[in-house]
Amino acid sequence: MQTTLRPRRNPSRSETAFETAVSAFLWAFRIVLVLIVVVGSFLTITSGKFTFDTWVNLIVNGAVQGGIYALVALGYTMVYGIMKMINFAHGEIFMIGIFSGYFTAEALDDFGILNAGALGSIFSVLVMMAVAATISTLVALAVERVAYRPLRHSPRLVLLISAIGASYFLQYTVRGLVGPGIFRYPVVDVLEEEVGLPVFSALGLTWIQVIVIGSALGMMVALYLFVMRSKMGTAIRAVSEDKETAALMGVDVTKAMVTTFGVGAAMAGAAGVLYGLYGGQVQFYTGFIPGIKAFTAAVLGGIGNIPGAMVGGFVLGEAESIGSILIIDGLGVPSPGQLKDVIAFTILVMVLMFRPQGILGERLSRSRA
Repeated sequence: MQTTLRPRRNPSRSETAFETAVSAFLWAFRIVLVLIVVVGSFLTITSGKFTFDTWVNLIVNGAVQGGIYALVALGYTMVYGIMKMINFAHGEIFMIGIFSGYFTAEALDDFGILNAGALGSIFSVLVMMAVAATISTLVALAVERVAYRPLRHSPRLVLLISAIGASYFLQYTVRGLVGPGIFRYPVVDVLEEEVGLPVFSALGLTWIQVIVIGSALGMMVALYLFVMRSKMGTAIRAVSEDKETAALMGVDVTKAMVTTFGVGAAMAGAAGVLYGLYGGQVQFYTGFIPGIKAFTAAVLGGIGNIPGAMVGGFVLGEAESIGSILIIDGLGVPSPGQLKDVIAFTILVMVLMFRPQGILGERLSRSRA
């Protein structure tokens, strides 16, 4: 059968003018955003309304929040790297981890272990993280088996719709089990105390803040070494590059995908306990907004890039904490702290406009061989 090659059509004058107008509008929008950031920051800094201690506190809170975003973003970026899909049910996996930690903390508190000195509190936190990671992993594996594996060879849009359905299913299943109320985490007294070491004491850091930041960094390093140095990590990277070729080379594709879901869910569950201990409360809807923000962090750092997810999480946390005060307060907007969600999603828009591949993402060539 002979095929006829059609000559490439040159754009008309009206199409060229339209593209030029759109490009000019985008550049004007970018300039306006940059001016808002620069002018707002300058006015806030020169106003002298905030002390040095206030700025330090905002930076520390941003690092803590960013560490939690980073841990959840790692799950998004791993699943995208191996399946090229956004697992929108991951926020609910995170929420299930928070609830698992809450009920474990309640049980430990009833037995008098939760606040039984420093050793009892450390043991309790470790048990809470282990239980939350285990339950989150089991739920994530069930979701992968029921909602994703049968659709593995379907178009991406089908997987996306399935992920949204799984998200709502988990959200309202938890609502049916525990109710719509807000549950407050038991207070762990030791974690609320300031760290006695000189450097941490000068910054006014509490143990929970140090634990969250340290856990985020430690888990990211462990995950990076697992992916880059272990045999299973090599299999995961091979499947991420090319599933068919990896299968021909003897790699168990299903096992690699299941492991990816499990590891990402375990980190989300552990992050859920840290979120609950730091934030103090949980309800069935808690995972939605942090989940979307963690996805924003993954895009910001470079979706599919493990160090990028970590960088994106910390950058987003600092932008939320400092940006709402630094940028918006100088412009005279009332209650700037309540606009941190606006800051987060504005950052997502700006990243997609200025650098869609993310901070550490690789720039892809327009032409392919």
